[in-house]
Amino acid sequence: MRISFSIRILLFGLCLFLVTGNSVAQVKVCSWNIQHFGKSKSDADILYIANILKDFDIIALQEVVAGPGGAQAVARLADELNRKGSKWDYAISDPTISTLHASERYAYLWKTSRITKVKEAWLEHYYKDVIDREPFLVDFNYNGHNFTLVNFHAIPKKKQPETEIKYFRFFPGKYPDRNLIFLGDFNVPQSHTVFNPLKKMGYQAVLIGQKTTMKMQCIGNDCLASELDNIFFNSFTTKLLGSGVIQFYTSFPDMITARKISDHIPVWAEIDFPAQFSTHGVNSMHSIQKN
Repeated sequence: MRISFSIRILLFGLCLFLVTGNSVAQVKVCSWNIQHFGKSKSDADILYIANILKDFDIIALQEVVAGPGGAQAVARLADELNRKGSKWDYAISDPTISTLHASERYAYLWKTSRITKVKEAWLEHYYKDVIDREPFLVDFNYNGHNFTLVNFHAIPKKKQPETEIKYFRFFPGKYPDRNLIFLGDFNVPQSHTVFNPLKKMGYQAVLIGQKTTMKMQCIGNDCLASELDNIFFNSFTTKLLGSGVIQFYTSFPDMITARKISDHIPVWAEIDFPAQFSTHGVNSMHSIQKN
């Protein structure tokens, strides 16, 4: 029996999908320092934030208020996201072990149809004496690929955040079998020398020269102040497909009104995990470090 040309093409496409469909996994990750994220955010604010974030697979939040209002705000955001057509789950950290008035929470939200949380998220207390707001880590799985997010909010620039960030060079050794992705508000640009040890290990920033904090008012079209928020991925185990920021302030009449949502803009990355990498790629990276 002869098979028509069109059917052969269809079968070829199906075989190609079966061969390659599981070889690449794509995840859209967003990180956002939402200033004073707590009970001060109105229902309208929560709805606005949900509309910005609904198309991502994973959201990492910084500056969630340490009191009960912060946890409640995350729950309100998850509830609003659940009204957008996908089911979301979330994890909220305990308040960080920080100096007076510096303690806050972190949060993750993710689409359950796309992402699976492998284990309970945890604050990295090992460095609590040298990092004011210790990072919040979580293991996720997408389509058989495990990866670990390290959510972080550094101390302000005037307090020298590089004195905290320098400890990140030890994380790959502490978690040698994990594919780490660092994200959050680092309060220094990616060009700072404190990131050099990570860069030598193969970590790359998804944004270069992109300002992420908002001025009090725009000067012409210049509305952004400093390059502080970013996402760092392991180039040995992860491929960057795209990245950017969301300039949400353009939908407000002025910067003062926009800053009621936040004084930072969201940063995002679309990543994939080629099949030939996985845990073998992580171990190979550490072999390179030792040589």
